[in-house]
Amino acid sequence: MQSPLPVRDGVNATRLRLPDEGPWDTAMDYMMHRWGHIDPQGIEDRFDAGEIVGEGGVPLDRSTKLEDHTFIWYYRTLPPETRLPVEINILHQDEHILVVDKPHFLPTTPGGTYIQESALVRLRNQLDLPDLIPMHRLDRMTAGILLLSTNPETRGRYQVLFEKRQVQKEYECVSAAAPAAGYPAVEFPTVVRNRMTKSRSYLLAEVVDGEPNAETRIEQVRTFDAGTHQRALYRLEPHTGKTHQLRVHMASLGLGIVNDAFYPDLLDKAPDDYGKPLQLLARGIRFVDPISKQPVEYRSGLELSEARP
Repeated sequence: MQSPLPVRDGVNATRLRLPDEGPWDTAMDYMMHRWGHIDPQGIEDRFDAGEIVGEGGVPLDRSTKLEDHTFIWYYRTLPPETRLPVEINILHQDEHILVVDKPHFLPTTPGGTYIQESALVRLRNQLDLPDLIPMHRLDRMTAGILLLSTNPETRGRYQVLFEKRQVQKEYECVSAAAPAAGYPAVEFPTVVRNRMTKSRSYLLAEVVDGEPNAETRIEQVRTFDAGTHQRALYRLEPHTGKTHQLRVHMASLGLGIVNDAFYPDLLDKAPDDYGKPLQLLARGIRFVDPISKQPVEYRSGLELSEARP
């Protein structure tokens, strides 16, 4: 459902579904029930100023009945954010798409404590493109190629490519040159297939029994000395797009990615260490452009800090 409120400061208005019934007479009563303990005066002020709207952009006031609207929209009060010390590099822009190199530590879309400090909001504000939408996502800790749609009229033609898996993605990572103790040796290239699901642990994914729903081809590109041990650069080609898929698949081989705080072991949460980014990079993306009908490929200009020549 399209929001009747435009993007403001790079951020979409928030949509809230009102309950069909309950002990609340008005929409404001319900919002007070949800968030009145945080900012009751702010909620009242927004209703008085007509900043909370229903279907068709109709402003609500304190007396608007609960049953008058199913959905309402409003702008959140954005908390102050410290700018992350990372920058986005623009690789390609035309009337349909934008291709950028997303840095480590910057989330793709707003969420949690990162709103203004997300790639999407930064780019909307920087380029004055309120209709900008990412076609896929990269984890906050993963860097590399990110494709975004700049044109709502042609967006669906690019979305279909991702839905039908007609986009080929290539990643690189740095890990140990051989599996950790207790894991079998691996002959490369290899293909990892298993079933992944969201774990009961916060933000983690795990492998479970069942029909495979995740697949990654893994190739060892080269090995190199790293102090007293050997590491290797790997090329990863995911054929599916499960959350944390590459990190889980590498860890399942006993080859956890360097600086991964989640896999194979969940480390205690600590402040971001910008000198130790996760050694995972979205190197390239390939597809047949649905507008030009020509094959295109975009390659990241970034390098993994631990990938020695």
